[in-house]
Amino acid sequence: MLPAGEATESAFAELLDLLSAGDLIIEGGNSRYTDSIRRAGEAAERGLRFLDCGVSGGVWGLDHGYCLMVGGAADAFADAEPLFAALALEGGYVHLGPSGAGHYVKMVHNGIEYGLMQAYAEGFELLDAYDEELDLAKIAGLWQQGSVVRSWLLELAERALRSDPSLSGIQPYVEDSGEGRWTVIEGVERGVPVDVIAGSLWARFASRGEHTFALRLLAALRNEFGGHAVREA
Repeated sequence: MLPAGEATESAFAELLDLLSAGDLIIEGGNSRYTDSIRRAGEAAERGLRFLDCGVSGGVWGLDHGYCLMVGGAADAFADAEPLFAALALEGGYVHLGPSGAGHYVKMVHNGIEYGLMQAYAEGFELLDAYDEELDLAKIAGLWQQGSVVRSWLLELAERALRSDPSLSGIQPYVEDSGEGRWTVIEGVERGVPVDVIAGSLWARFASRGEHTFALRLLAALRNEFGGHAVREA
């Protein structure tokens, strides 16, 4: 399991030269599914087998078991199944199809995760804006008890809010690791609307303050057409 991009590409190239025909490579990072399809082809040219495995569960998976989304040839999956069974929760691994399928499903999984996280973030900001002070951690805990919005992400929100109720120790700067972008691009290429996922990605971009020229221009336009006040920099 390596970061997508150069680290995985470099390790894969080394393995091609080190392994023997019939050996199996399992790529458990968050690679783009098109890269996994390509790598499977390159491995096959050397007589090697290749499985792409999307892994979910975060740092907690080590103790609680992972969710594994696997793509590749059925015989390679069968050979590796004992490994997947040992790493995953019961029922937590599936062979989804040919090469690329595992990382495609993981890409969409992460896009959904972006949308869920953004929805929770917006909801809790609205709770924080209420006229009276609300115990946000207590609400997060309450919603885990039979609520339709209960989830592991909500459990993590409760944990964070109990540790720092105002989140004052955290800068409102949110990175993205690529999968959300790929999901949005895939939606465009396949003509599938992914409005919520796209909006959550735009919110992450906005959090970094790298595109403030647009906001300055908006303020300037309001001033020009309506005489609305602007705040001096």
